Amino acid sequence: MTSPRIVVVTGASRGAGKGIALALGETGATVYVTGRTTPDTASDLPGTVVETAEAITARGGVGIPVIVDHSDDDQVKSLFERVRDDHGRLDILVNNAITIPSALTKKGPFWDKPLSLTDLFDVGMRSTYVSSYYAGPLLAANGSGLVVNTSSFGGSAYMHGPAYGAGKAAVDKMAHDMAVDFAPVGVAVVSLWMGLLKTERTMAAFASNPAMYEGLAASAESVEFPGRIIDALHRDPSLMERTGTVLVGAEIAAELGVTDVDGNQPPSHRPFLGDPPTFSSAVVE
Repeated sequence: MTSPRIVVVTGASRGAGKGIALALGETGATVYVTGRTTPDTASDLPGTVVETAEAITARGGVGIPVIVDHSDDDQVKSLFERVRDDHGRLDILVNNAITIPSALTKKGPFWDKPLSLTDLFDVGMRSTYVSSYYAGPLLAANGSGLVVNTSSFGGSAYMHGPAYGAGKAAVDKMAHDMAVDFAPVGVAVVSLWMGLLKTERTMAAFASNPAMYEGLAASAESVEFPGRIIDALHRDPSLMERTGTVLVGAEIAAELGVTDVDGNQPPSHRPFLGDPPTFSSAVVE
C-alpha cells in the first residue's frame, strides 16, 4: 500500500466502532468516524465522534469526525460525497452503526417487549445497505477494497429475541449478496462475528456485579480487537477468497496471527453458540 488507507467507520462515538476506528487509525489511515453524539448532545455513555477522531490523530492517523444520523439517507449520502470530494476513493467501509434499544436485554417473549425494538431494522440493518450503496462507487473506483458488516452469533443463535436476530442475520446475508456484485471490481465483503466486547455498556454491567460476570469478563475482547482483525484482513493476499462469508473474529484472528491489545488470543464462542451460516453458491439475476 503506497498511500494511507481511506476508511469510513460508522457508529464510532463509542463501543466497537470507536475501537475499530482507533485500531485502523493507528496504522496511519485516514478514518472518517460517524455518529450522533457531540459534546452538546446528551448520552448516558461516554464518547463522541470528536473524541474518537482526536484519539485517532493522536495515534498517528488522521481522524475526521462527521455527525451523521444513519436513519437519514441524505446525511449518509452527504458523508460519502465528502469522502469522494476529499479523496476520490475509499479503501475500507465498516458498517457498525446500530440502534441499541434500552429494552433489548429485557427478559421475556418479544410481545412483552416494546415494539420500538424494530428500530434495529432501521439503524443496523437498513443503514448497512444505505452506507454500502453510497460507498459502492468509491470502492469500485479502486479496483480493490473491503466492506465489513459487524455482526455477532445472534445471526444464528437466539440472542435478545427475534428483532436482534433478524437484524444480524440480515447483515450477514447482505455481505454474501453484496460480494456477488462487488466481485468483478475486486472488492471483498464479509460479515464479522465479534465476541463479547469490553464496551462502555458492558464494562458498566461488569462493574455492577463483579462476581456474576467474572467468567465473562475474563474472555471478553477489547473493542480494538475487531479493528486489528479488519486491518489484517485488508492486508491478506487471500482476501478475495473470503468474500461473501461470515467470519468468526476470534478464529480469523488466530489464523492471521492477530492478538488482542493485551497480547492474548480470545477464544471462539462457536462451541457454545454455533456455526456461521453457509449460503448457496447459486446466483439468480
